[in-house]
Parts: sequence; structure tokens; C-alpha cells
Amino acid sequence: MHAMHIQTIDLNLLRLFDAVYRARSVSRAAEALGLTQPAASHGLGRLRLLLKDALFTRAPGGVAPTPRAERLATAVQVALNTLEEALNESDRFEPQASRKTFRIHMSDIGEGRFLPALMARLGELAPGVRVETLPLPPTEIAPALDSGRIDFAFGFLPKVRDTQRKHLLKDRYIVLLRKGHPFARGRRSSQALIEALQTLEYVAVRTHAETLRILQLLNLEERVRLTTEHFMVLPAIVRATDLAVVMPRNIARGFAEEGGYAIVEPAFPLRDFTVSLHWSKRFEADPANQWLRQVITALFSERTG
Repeated sequence: MHAMHIQTIDLNLLRLFDAVYRARSVSRAAEALGLTQPAASHGLGRLRLLLKDALFTRAPGGVAPTPRAERLATAVQVALNTLEEALNESDRFEPQASRKTFRIHMSDIGEGRFLPALMARLGELAPGVRVETLPLPPTEIAPALDSGRIDFAFGFLPKVRDTQRKHLLKDRYIVLLRKGHPFARGRRSSQALIEALQTLEYVAVRTHAETLRILQLLNLEERVRLTTEHFMVLPAIVRATDLAVVMPRNIARGFAEEGGYAIVEPAFPLRDFTVSLHWSKRFEADPANQWLRQVITALFSERTG
């Protein structure tokens, strides 16, 4: 559609087009819209002139869309649905009736830690609500929140600025090893434990900058034998090898509860951190945004590392 046409097209003509496309009949579309058939035919004629296309041709039992109408149909349906949602938006969010999709930035390790409890709670409170995770680079998170591309960002995000945030829980980085690893035996002073880290070999996670930073500060980069993209592959690797991994204690505890792992807690630099929920000031008063913030806060803010 050329820009010059947008100012001249009556929204009711697009509603008519959509009704005819769906019904494959001018008379059935007229009935659905509460119009007479002559009025519907007249409106369709106006739209044909504006778009310079027949749009629909006679077919057995009604009409069939032209190729131009097929291409136009999806855009018209999306536009009408968007307008209808905006015009009918309530000042309240009704979780039991909602089918809203929330989009959340989370790392793979955040998904493993927080999604099970969150989805279980949403199943109780809002069975029609959907969640999509959308991991983004740190530089893209604040703009994505402001634009509405994502609704929330969840995690330890020290490079994310200019957002609203709620601190949820404190955690710290530890070393996870297989059960029975010689390193986990015996006691060492704090300094001796840090020095002994030089005897280990490590698996590192490329997408988690803070764990890489800790290895750099301890001059352990040359001790890295494997670099992966995701945290959630680590349990199988650690359990089957003598490799160590620096990771959040809350996640490591979940692995350790299943058996086969040992946790060591050296006094790392930068070891303590806070997991927060981030959102945009633009959506501070949005009812759906407020509601999910309250759910997440109730679920996680009282849990500590």
C-alpha cells in the first residue's frame, strides 16, 4: 500500500476487506458486519478503486482473493487486532482470563533456576499466560525494555543501566567439582585455597562474562581446558571429568542435591552478586507489568544465597 493511500482509506473498508476475506462471501461478510449487501458491495468497490486491484473474483459459493488480496490480508488482520487490543485494553489486568505473552531476558542458567517455579505459579494464577525467554547482549537490554521488545530482564546484569529494578536475592560464585575429586578433600586456609586453584583445570562458559572475569583476575585463563556456550551442559561434564567450573552457588546446590558433586567456596574477588528484576520506566504503571512484577517478587525476593 502506497503512503498516499493511507490517508484516504476508511478503517471500515479494511474491516470489510477482512470480513470478505475470512467469509469468502460478500453477503456473509455484510451480514457479519450488520451491513446491507449493496452497502458492502459499494464499500468493496471503493477499496478496489483505491488499491487498483479487483481483490476478489467470483468463485463457486462466493468469492476468491486475488494474489494482491492474499498479500494484504495478514497485514490487515494484524493491524485490526492490534487496534482492537489497544482500544479494549482494561485499566486492570485479569490474569485468569489473559492470554498475554511476556518476554523475558534470561540466561540459560537463569532459566534453569527460576522458570520451573515461575511457570508452576503462573499455571495456578494465569493458566492462559505465556512466557518467552529472549536472551540479549547486555547493550541491547535497556533499549529492548524501553521499546517493549521484552517486558523484563532477569539476572545479574551489572552492565545494564537506566532501568527500573528490584533486587531479589543475593548469591555468590563457587567452584563445582565431581564428588570425590582430590581437591575437595581436607581443609585449607583462605589464602591456601586461592593458591591451590592453580592446580585445577577448568571449563568456562563464554556467555557469562563475570565467571570469565574471575578466572582472569586469578590468572587462571591458561588453566581453561574447555569453553562452552551454555551453563546447563556443565553437570554432565563436571561429573565425568576432573574439570572444575566457577558458577553461582544457588545453581550448584541444585546439582549437588542430586548427588555426584562437591562445592568449594574460595574467597574469590567479585564473588558476591545480586540477582535483580529489570523493567522500563515506560511500563511502570502498566497493569500486566505490575502484576508479573508482584508475582516474581513474591516468589523469589525472600530467598537468599
